[in-house]
Amino acid sequence: MGSHALPLQHDTPSPGPLRTGIAFAVTVAVFYVLCTLVWLVAPGPFLGFMNSLFHGMDFTLLLRSAPFAWGSFIEALVVMALWAFLAGSFFGWLRKRLGA
Repeated sequence: MGSHALPLQHDTPSPGPLRTGIAFAVTVAVFYVLCTLVWLVAPGPFLGFMNSLFHGMDFTLLLRSAPFAWGSFIEALVVMALWAFLAGSFFGWLRKRLGA
């Protein structure tokens, strides 16, 4: 039986702060879209899941019989992606400064 050691350090440089920010922004945007699709397809089970996820808080009070608003969806998507880009870029910058 042989043993194989995995290297703890990689010789490839870590991505720059802007690339980290872009990767995080795209990830947040994709998952926000997926979350919205699940909400549109199955609002009841989705609310049940959210109630469980947040320790029994009742999100059913937020349910209203209003049509889906594309403008609000796009606005939230842009704001969340921008926030994620800034947070990811800061993380990448800080990671480099800390020598990781």
